[in-house]
Amino acid sequence: MHLWKTLQQRTSLGLLQLKHDPIRLLTAIAGITFADILIFMQLGFADALYKSNTQYPRALQTDLVLISSEAKNFGQLSSFTRRRLYQALDVPGVVAADALYLGSVTWRNPQTDKEASMLLIGQNPERPAFELPVVNEQLDTVLLPDTVLFDRAARGDYSQVIDQVELGDRVTTEIGLRTITVGGLFEVGASFGDDGALITSNQNFLLLSPRREAGAVSIGLIDLAPDADWEATQGALRDRLPDDVYVLTHEEYVDFELNDIQGESPIGVVFGLGSAMGFIVGVVIVYQVLSTDVNSHLGEYATFRAMGYRNSYLLGIVFEEALILSILGFVPGLVVSLGIYQLASIATALPMVMTVGRAAGVFVLTFVMCGGSGAIATRRLQAADPADIF
Repeated sequence: MHLWKTLQQRTSLGLLQLKHDPIRLLTAIAGITFADILIFMQLGFADALYKSNTQYPRALQTDLVLISSEAKNFGQLSSFTRRRLYQALDVPGVVAADALYLGSVTWRNPQTDKEASMLLIGQNPERPAFELPVVNEQLDTVLLPDTVLFDRAARGDYSQVIDQVELGDRVTTEIGLRTITVGGLFEVGASFGDDGALITSNQNFLLLSPRREAGAVSIGLIDLAPDADWEATQGALRDRLPDDVYVLTHEEYVDFELNDIQGESPIGVVFGLGSAMGFIVGVVIVYQVLSTDVNSHLGEYATFRAMGYRNSYLLGIVFEEALILSILGFVPGLVVSLGIYQLASIATALPMVMTVGRAAGVFVLTFVMCGGSGAIATRRLQAADPADIF
């Protein structure tokens, strides 16, 4: 309580010094705002990368996952022989082993006739591969030859196509030399590698991917008996199957995808470096402002020291300026970033969403940025010698 009264009675010298030079203050705020926007955008795009590249792995409806030991990520899974699924069925506790086929295809936008890269997913229509109720309700549709379900959240202009499909009209287009029909819609979203996705049966997948052999599987979906011991069955599968496949739980497979994006993917490294550069830019700008401010008020600081004020009081003034700058720079940075997130989400069809945790994290980072700059700038206070004044 005593501390609060002391703070209330204390003159805000830091604020007064910042207001003394409005141009310098606005320059500092603009610099911090720019640094925060840069950090927000790097973190936003990185998060969109993680979410978009793991949205289908997260939605998988399976107990265990088989992938090739040469797989790197969802877009580069390689393939393994379907024989591994048959071998998995021999392991006690395994009740089903289904193949999931993945591949990128070029399709022609039915509305604009422009070509776009789409992720093509082929699954067993009798066994839902994803926890996507809208897809699972339409699996009978993809039993028809050359029929696909279309991701309505795909990147590009598909408004007329979506309206036609919702009205029950027939919508056709081309993939390679084959004419396909859009038989239904679902919604997941685009990724960095593909503009959207098409879900169909495994038979249609092979027809639309003539170079793909039926025995080359992208992902194996393993279902276990309700009373099966997951750890024991996973260990038995690893012992039974050769080293050309990994046997992972659903959670382990999602972690596998995230680890590749965050640690191995150059895109993830680039976003990390971008965030670091934003932080460094902010430190440099704030340091220049505070250092110039301290240097221009050395006489006043020397007078304070001559009057008996301790160095801690003088340091408190500089850190007060750093705190004020961090708040004044963060608020417009957050507001502008929210607008850019919205625009980027519309333009790229990527999940650009501002979270409370990210906003709080960037504010803490901004405070550290300004506080660190203030700590460096306070070294000049050592030059505030009363002997220079008297």
